[in-house]
Amino acid sequence: MMRHGFTATLVIALSGFAIQARAQAGSGAALPAEIDRFSDAAGHLFKRSAAPDLPAPNAPIDFDRGAFVTRGLGPDGDDVSYYNFDVQPREPAKIYVLVKRGASAPVEDQLNIVGVIPGDAGYSDFWHVVKVTVPDDYEANTLRSVEEVLAAGYPVEATPTLVNCPIVPAGSVARLRYGGDADTGLHQGWYGGRLVQYFNFSEKALALTARNLVPISPIYVAFNKNPDPNDPASGPASGFRVEAGSGRAHNVIGTTPEDPFYSPLWNVSVYDNQAFDAVHDLTSAVAAPLLARGVAKVNC
Repeated sequence: MMRHGFTATLVIALSGFAIQARAQAGSGAALPAEIDRFSDAAGHLFKRSAAPDLPAPNAPIDFDRGAFVTRGLGPDGDDVSYYNFDVQPREPAKIYVLVKRGASAPVEDQLNIVGVIPGDAGYSDFWHVVKVTVPDDYEANTLRSVEEVLAAGYPVEATPTLVNCPIVPAGSVARLRYGGDADTGLHQGWYGGRLVQYFNFSEKALALTARNLVPISPIYVAFNKNPDPNDPASGPASGFRVEAGSGRAHNVIGTTPEDPFYSPLWNVSVYDNQAFDAVHDLTSAVAAPLLARGVAKVNC
């Protein structure tokens, strides 16, 4: 989500020390992993089979264009904009961060390590941070895969920290951040000995729920055609209903990053588009006739 007046940070608190989310060196001549967010295996709202104009596998994605950005309404009716990174599970994936004994930061130049990419079973844009304690003589990027991490037998500690880092093809851009002054560049990581690139969205520190799930926050939306199981062109396929001229949807989010229960994983409920003109804030969205509750959870 993007809105002025909030300063994001790239330093993530982790069990009493800090980890820097970006590492640039040590990749050598490693090959990149093939990334495709729009395959039938990876996509939900954005599938190339349904929208052939979506970027090809490994092609850079400009998330500042088209349907990837939506204008909507905040809880009090404020104008807000948000990225749409598609449906995501509540179960996070794991990202491994390597730290030397007694250190307060990760191993210098070591890239973080993941075991899944878009299209893999268990992939999520949301990552549960796992701390790996390595010896003092460990050399950065000796370990480049989850399999190598686990085979090494180093102490592994699951932390409560959760980060929102969508993996995307190299060269992709998403230039907006909440507050406007955060790092918008890509970060490198390892996947099976190959390089991956990911964004870091840090508008609010996130933590797992008591059930080790990604927390959720509500959003109420209206489509051009109300969802109809007998009409494949209805619901999301018809697009969000928007104001003539302004292009603003009356999609209303339930929280902003200042709120204690904010999460970028939004639980989508659909209200009757006949109530579109009457919906202007969270109170009116909740009062609108509801057609479906919790139809999807989307990373926004």
